[in-house]
Amino acid sequence: MKPAELFPLLAEDLKAVDRVIRERLVSEVALVNSVADYIIGAGGKRMRPVLVLLVSRALGYQGRGHHHLLAAVVEFIHTATLLHDDVVDESELRRGRKTANSAFGNAAAVLVGDFLYSRAFQMMVEVDQMRVMQVLADATNTIAEGEVLQLMNCNDPDVDEARYLQVIRYKTAKLFEAAAQLGAILCGAGAEVEEAAAEYGRRLGTAFQLIDDALDYDGATDDIGKNVGDDLREGKPTLPLIHVLATGTAHERELVRDAIANGHATNFEEIMAAIRRTGALDYTRQRARGEAAAARAALEQMVPAESVSEYRAALLYFATYSTERDR
Repeated sequence: MKPAELFPLLAEDLKAVDRVIRERLVSEVALVNSVADYIIGAGGKRMRPVLVLLVSRALGYQGRGHHHLLAAVVEFIHTATLLHDDVVDESELRRGRKTANSAFGNAAAVLVGDFLYSRAFQMMVEVDQMRVMQVLADATNTIAEGEVLQLMNCNDPDVDEARYLQVIRYKTAKLFEAAAQLGAILCGAGAEVEEAAAEYGRRLGTAFQLIDDALDYDGATDDIGKNVGDDLREGKPTLPLIHVLATGTAHERELVRDAIANGHATNFEEIMAAIRRTGALDYTRQRARGEAAAARAALEQMVPAESVSEYRAALLYFATYSTERDR
């Protein structure tokens, strides 16, 4: 579903964010425009921009456009990480179509990713708030560390749950956290509210990634927009596999260890059988639901229940949606 379908009360805000994105992606360099148009055409859930908008609106933002600008900034940072990710992972499919690196080559994908990062930093300066720049600079650095941590974990069957969750919190949840924080900062919220917003975003982002990792073994290619089993082929030890390694039979553990260590899906059906037998997907979803519950608790600290609004209700729904979606 498109974000405007999930959150119809944000329809006008999201149109404004799309306008900012299109205006700010324009470059005098033709290849940048070609890749940028391709990326926009691929769509996307725009969950991080939605988070900036919902938090700022729930906390009563009355400004004139900075929420749209920062929503576009976090989308640019996110898209840059995806461009670089797909090159590192040698991915061929994202959002149901060829990745930018498949369509334009690795060099173009990396360099346009760099363009998006630098354009995002140009834009954030316009808000003229040091706290905004601090949060986004810290987030971008943490995401880069998460990318390196994931690279170190690839093809390592000894990665445990704690190391796996660290990668999620650095690589994925950190930008959700920053997006929610930005919404609070724009409203001049106090430190306690800002921290509650950060906690909400962090927990929500963790839940999203846990479900993504479950869908890699339980989704359909057309639904999730990438090839089922890609994580296994890339040697990524995600939670469903880590659970099999912790609870499976000796034969099941050996199958998974070999697949992670060598980055292949030769025994995919056998590994899927082990995932089902050990309840690995249920376990992963249970962990995601725990994170969503923590997000709801943080929301109570950020916007108490007596502060009734459509935006607060949407943030509550967001936590539920993070664990119930199928793509």
